[in-house]
Amino acid sequence: MDVLVCIKRVPAPGARINLTADEQRIDTRHLGFTMSPHDECAVEEAVRIVGEHGGSSTVLSLGPSEADEQVRQAISMGIDNGVLLEISETDWDPQATATAITEAITTLASEGTTFDLILFGNESPDAGNYQVGIRVAHALGVPIVAGIKGVEFVDGGIRVRRQVDDGNELYELPLPAAVAVKEGLNLPRYPAIKGRMRARKATVRTFAPQASPGGLRKLRLKQPREQKTETVVLGHGPEAASAVADLFEELGVM
Repeated sequence: MDVLVCIKRVPAPGARINLTADEQRIDTRHLGFTMSPHDECAVEEAVRIVGEHGGSSTVLSLGPSEADEQVRQAISMGIDNGVLLEISETDWDPQATATAITEAITTLASEGTTFDLILFGNESPDAGNYQVGIRVAHALGVPIVAGIKGVEFVDGGIRVRRQVDDGNELYELPLPAAVAVKEGLNLPRYPAIKGRMRARKATVRTFAPQASPGGLRKLRLKQPREQKTETVVLGHGPEAASAVADLFEELGVM
Protein backbone atom coordinates (compact mmCIF):
# COMPACT_ATOMS: atom_id res chain seq x y z
CA MET A 1 0.00 0.00 0.00
CA ASP A 2 1.71 3.18 -1.21
CA VAL A 3 0.35 6.39 0.30
CA LEU A 4 0.95 10.04 -0.58
CA VAL A 5 0.19 12.82 1.91
CA CYS A 6 -0.07 16.44 0.76
CA ILE A 7 0.61 19.01 3.48
CA LYS A 8 0.86 22.79 3.73
CA ARG A 9 3.09 25.15 5.72
CA VAL A 10 0.81 27.49 7.72
CA PRO A 11 1.23 30.03 10.56
CA ALA A 12 1.29 28.42 13.99
CA PRO A 13 -2.05 28.54 15.84
CA GLY A 14 -2.50 31.43 18.24
CA ALA A 15 -0.15 33.80 16.43
CA ARG A 16 -1.24 37.37 15.78
CA ILE A 17 -1.56 37.79 12.02
CA ASN A 18 -0.41 41.09 10.51
CA LEU A 19 -0.57 42.13 6.87
CA THR A 20 2.05 43.80 4.72
CA ALA A 21 1.55 47.47 3.88
CA ASP A 22 0.19 46.67 0.40
CA GLU A 23 -2.38 44.23 1.92
CA GLN A 24 -1.30 41.51 -0.52
CA ARG A 25 0.21 38.99 1.86
CA ILE A 26 0.74 38.02 5.49
CA ASP A 27 3.72 39.61 7.21
CA THR A 28 5.71 36.53 8.22
CA ARG A 29 8.70 38.24 9.85
CA HIS A 30 7.67 37.35 13.40
CA LEU A 31 5.58 34.23 12.79
CA GLY A 32 6.26 30.62 13.62
CA PHE A 33 5.09 27.96 11.18
CA THR A 34 3.82 24.40 11.32
CA MET A 35 1.66 22.06 9.25
CA SER A 36 -2.12 22.23 9.37
CA PRO A 37 -3.77 20.18 12.17
CA HIS A 38 -5.81 18.38 9.49
CA ASP A 39 -2.57 17.58 7.66
CA GLU A 40 -1.00 16.22 10.84
CA CYS A 41 -3.83 13.69 11.10
CA ALA A 42 -3.33 12.78 7.43
CA VAL A 43 0.37 12.15 8.10
CA GLU A 44 -0.43 10.00 11.13
CA GLU A 45 -2.98 7.99 9.13
CA ALA A 46 -0.44 7.35 6.35
CA VAL A 47 2.13 6.09 8.87
CA ARG A 48 -0.46 3.81 10.46
CA ILE A 49 -1.67 2.43 7.11
CA VAL A 50 1.84 1.56 5.94
CA GLY A 51 2.66 0.09 9.34
CA GLU A 52 -0.38 -2.23 9.14
CA HIS A 53 -0.45 -3.06 5.43
CA GLY A 54 3.15 -2.56 4.27
CA GLY A 55 4.30 -0.42 1.36
CA SER A 56 5.72 3.08 1.58
CA SER A 57 4.61 6.62 2.40
CA THR A 58 5.56 9.94 0.81
CA VAL A 59 4.89 13.49 1.95
CA LEU A 60 4.58 16.34 -0.55
CA SER A 61 4.34 20.07 0.09
CA LEU A 62 4.16 23.12 -2.16
CA GLY A 63 5.68 26.23 -0.64
CA PRO A 64 8.82 28.31 -0.17
CA SER A 65 12.16 26.71 0.64
CA GLU A 66 11.31 27.00 4.34
CA ALA A 67 8.53 24.42 3.84
CA ASP A 68 11.35 21.85 3.93
CA GLU A 69 10.90 22.11 7.71
CA GLN A 70 7.33 20.75 7.51
CA VAL A 71 8.36 17.99 5.09
CA ARG A 72 11.03 16.86 7.53
CA GLN A 73 8.56 17.12 10.40
CA ALA A 74 6.38 14.59 8.60
CA ILE A 75 9.41 12.35 8.02
CA SER A 76 10.24 12.55 11.72
CA MET A 77 6.72 11.25 12.43
CA GLY A 78 7.39 8.15 10.32
CA ILE A 79 6.87 9.11 6.66
CA ASP A 80 9.40 7.40 4.35
CA ASN A 81 10.04 9.93 1.57
CA GLY A 82 9.77 13.70 1.11
CA VAL A 83 9.03 15.90 -1.91
CA LEU A 84 9.07 19.70 -1.93
CA LEU A 85 7.54 21.72 -4.75
CA GLU A 86 9.56 24.86 -4.13
CA ILE A 87 8.11 28.22 -5.13
CA SER A 88 9.33 31.75 -4.51
CA GLU A 89 5.97 32.98 -3.21
CA THR A 90 4.49 32.12 0.17
CA ASP A 91 1.40 30.58 -1.41
CA TRP A 92 -0.40 29.91 -4.71
CA ASP A 93 -4.10 29.91 -5.44
CA PRO A 94 -5.92 26.53 -5.34
CA GLN A 95 -5.92 26.02 -9.11
CA ALA A 96 -2.18 26.59 -9.52
CA THR A 97 -1.43 24.51 -6.41
CA ALA A 98 -3.54 21.58 -7.60
CA THR A 99 -1.99 21.73 -11.07
CA ALA A 100 1.55 21.64 -9.65
CA ILE A 101 0.71 18.71 -7.34
CA THR A 102 -0.93 16.81 -10.20
CA GLU A 103 2.11 17.33 -12.43
CA ALA A 104 4.43 16.12 -9.67
CA ILE A 105 2.33 12.99 -9.10
CA THR A 106 2.31 12.32 -12.85
CA THR A 107 6.10 12.75 -13.01
CA LEU A 108 6.60 10.33 -10.13
CA ALA A 109 4.26 7.84 -11.81
CA SER A 110 6.28 8.03 -15.03
CA GLU A 111 9.32 7.05 -12.95
CA GLY A 112 7.55 4.06 -11.46
CA THR A 113 6.24 5.57 -8.20
CA THR A 114 2.46 5.29 -8.07
CA PHE A 115 0.11 5.74 -5.13
CA ASP A 116 -2.87 3.66 -4.04
CA LEU A 117 -4.14 6.37 -1.70
CA ILE A 118 -3.66 10.15 -1.62
CA LEU A 119 -4.44 11.93 1.65
CA PHE A 120 -5.15 15.65 2.04
CA GLY A 121 -6.11 17.81 4.98
CA ASN A 122 -9.75 18.82 4.60
CA GLU A 123 -8.79 22.49 4.29
CA SER A 124 -5.91 24.75 5.24
CA PRO A 125 -6.46 26.96 8.31
CA ASP A 126 -5.00 30.04 6.62
CA ALA A 127 -6.92 30.09 3.31
CA GLY A 128 -9.72 27.56 3.86
CA ASN A 129 -10.43 27.10 0.15
CA TYR A 130 -11.49 23.41 0.38
CA GLN A 131 -10.42 22.97 -3.26
CA VAL A 132 -6.95 21.48 -3.72
CA GLY A 133 -7.73 17.85 -2.93
CA ILE A 134 -10.85 17.84 -5.09
CA ARG A 135 -9.03 19.48 -8.02
CA VAL A 136 -6.15 17.00 -7.83
CA ALA A 137 -8.48 14.00 -7.64
CA HIS A 138 -10.49 15.27 -10.62
CA ALA A 139 -7.34 15.82 -12.67
CA LEU A 140 -6.09 12.31 -11.87
CA GLY A 141 -9.49 10.72 -12.47
CA VAL A 142 -9.77 9.13 -9.02
CA PRO A 143 -12.69 9.30 -6.54
CA ILE A 144 -12.46 11.54 -3.47
CA VAL A 145 -14.54 12.08 -0.33
CA ALA A 146 -13.90 15.01 2.01
CA GLY A 147 -14.60 15.66 5.69
CA ILE A 148 -13.46 12.17 6.71
CA LYS A 149 -12.98 11.00 10.30
CA GLY A 150 -12.58 7.27 9.74
CA VAL A 151 -10.69 5.08 7.24
CA GLU A 152 -10.70 1.28 7.00
CA PHE A 153 -9.75 -1.15 4.26
CA VAL A 154 -12.20 -3.55 2.62
CA ASP A 155 -11.75 -5.98 -0.26
CA GLY A 156 -10.42 -4.01 -3.22
CA GLY A 157 -10.84 -0.57 -1.68
CA ILE A 158 -11.48 1.53 1.39
CA ARG A 159 -14.49 2.45 3.51
CA VAL A 160 -14.48 6.00 4.88
CA ARG A 161 -16.71 7.62 7.49
CA ARG A 162 -17.96 11.20 7.57
CA GLN A 163 -19.83 12.63 10.53
CA VAL A 164 -23.12 14.43 9.90
CA ASP A 165 -25.63 16.02 12.26
CA ASP A 166 -27.69 12.87 12.86
CA GLY A 167 -25.04 10.16 12.53
CA ASN A 168 -22.42 9.02 10.04
CA GLU A 169 -22.18 8.64 6.28
CA LEU A 170 -20.20 5.66 4.95
CA TYR A 171 -18.59 5.57 1.52
CA GLU A 172 -16.74 2.73 -0.18
CA LEU A 173 -14.13 3.75 -2.75
CA PRO A 174 -12.10 1.60 -5.15
CA LEU A 175 -8.36 2.14 -5.18
CA PRO A 176 -6.61 4.27 -6.24
CA ALA A 177 -8.54 6.98 -4.39
CA ALA A 178 -8.11 10.27 -2.56
CA VAL A 179 -9.44 11.28 0.85
CA ALA A 180 -9.55 14.67 2.60
CA VAL A 181 -9.42 14.12 6.36
CA LYS A 182 -10.36 16.27 9.32
CA GLU A 183 -8.69 16.86 12.65
CA GLY A 184 -9.86 14.21 15.11
CA LEU A 185 -9.38 11.30 12.70
CA ASN A 186 -6.61 10.12 15.03
CA LEU A 187 -4.11 11.39 17.58
CA PRO A 188 -0.87 12.37 15.78
CA ARG A 189 2.27 11.01 17.39
CA TYR A 190 5.03 13.19 18.80
CA PRO A 191 8.30 12.65 16.89
CA ALA A 192 10.89 10.67 18.85
CA ILE A 193 14.60 11.52 18.87
CA LYS A 194 15.28 8.69 16.43
CA GLY A 195 12.69 10.08 14.03
CA ARG A 196 14.13 13.58 14.26
CA MET A 197 17.61 12.31 13.50
CA ARG A 198 16.33 10.35 10.52
CA ALA A 199 14.45 13.40 9.23
CA ARG A 200 17.57 15.57 9.53
CA LYS A 201 19.57 13.16 7.36
CA ALA A 202 16.79 12.39 4.86
CA THR A 203 17.03 13.45 1.24
CA VAL A 204 14.07 15.58 0.21
CA ARG A 205 13.46 15.63 -3.52
CA THR A 206 12.78 19.11 -4.89
CA PHE A 207 10.80 20.22 -7.93
CA ALA A 208 10.50 23.79 -9.24
CA PRO A 209 6.96 24.07 -10.65
CA GLN A 210 5.76 26.95 -12.78
CA ALA A 211 2.48 28.65 -11.87
CA SER A 212 -0.28 27.81 -14.33
CA PRO A 213 -2.25 30.75 -15.77
CA GLY A 214 -5.77 31.54 -14.64
CA GLY A 215 -7.30 30.82 -11.27
CA LEU A 216 -8.31 33.22 -8.55
CA ARG A 217 -7.16 36.83 -8.68
CA LYS A 218 -6.43 38.35 -5.29
CA LEU A 219 -7.37 41.99 -4.83
CA ARG A 220 -6.29 42.47 -1.24
CA LEU A 221 -6.38 40.88 2.18
CA LYS A 222 -8.46 42.36 4.97
CA GLN A 223 -8.27 41.63 8.67
CA PRO A 224 -11.58 41.02 10.44
CA ARG A 225 -12.67 43.47 13.09
CA GLU A 226 -11.24 42.49 16.45
CA GLN A 227 -13.83 41.42 18.97
CA LYS A 228 -13.05 42.98 22.32
CA THR A 229 -14.66 42.16 25.64
CA GLU A 230 -14.72 44.26 28.76
CA THR A 231 -15.81 43.76 32.34
CA VAL A 232 -17.95 46.36 34.08
CA VAL A 233 -18.22 46.33 37.86
CA LEU A 234 -21.81 47.26 38.74
CA GLY A 235 -21.04 47.79 42.40
CA HIS A 236 -20.29 45.91 45.58
CA GLY A 237 -22.73 44.26 47.95
CA PRO A 238 -26.21 45.73 48.45
CA GLU A 239 -25.17 48.93 46.68
CA ALA A 240 -25.10 47.02 43.35
CA ALA A 241 -28.72 45.85 43.61
CA SER A 242 -30.28 48.72 41.66
CA ALA A 243 -27.67 48.48 38.88
CA VAL A 244 -28.24 44.71 38.61
CA ALA A 245 -32.00 45.25 38.44
CA ASP A 246 -31.54 47.83 35.67
CA LEU A 247 -29.34 45.39 33.73
CA PHE A 248 -31.89 42.57 34.06
CA GLU A 249 -34.60 44.93 32.84
CA GLU A 250 -32.42 45.94 29.87
CA LEU A 251 -31.89 42.28 29.00
CA GLY A 252 -35.63 41.62 29.24
CA VAL A 253 -35.45 39.04 31.99
CA MET A 254 -37.58 40.99 34.47
